[in-house]
Amino acid sequence: MTQPTTAAQPPEGRYGRRGNNESDRRLKVIGAVCGVLGLGLIAWLGGSYLLRETKINGSVPTFQVLSDSEVQLHLTVRKSDGQAGTCTVRSQGDDHGVVGVADFPVPATGSSYDATVTLRTTARGTTAELLGCTPTK
Repeated sequence: MTQPTTAAQPPEGRYGRRGNNESDRRLKVIGAVCGVLGLGLIAWLGGSYLLRETKINGSVPTFQVLSDSEVQLHLTVRKSDGQAGTCTVRSQGDDHGVVGVADFPVPATGSSYDATVTLRTTARGTTAELLGCTPTK
């Protein structure tokens, strides 16, 4: 006599449930919603960054140490015509301690501003760096 043959199946409950389409659909919807929210967050952060960008951008291309108490620097500023502001510059010594900080006014006339300014220091400065420029209201 022959035994009826049946397909081999894994033990019940050992490998999880099979064929649960509702669960798969729910995961796809949750993933799509999270993706849309993530893209929206990235767009919002990027837009706010671009709108927050300052109207005054500056740099210090060159500087020269004149003495133990002075650093002369070239301040270059690009700005909107009619926009006044203030640029903050600092100098550090050999030990990386701050030896001088000053704010230099930027006039409203023109769309650029170039000036050679002198920064007073408490000790010999070895650097001159622009910390930032802020527009006046």
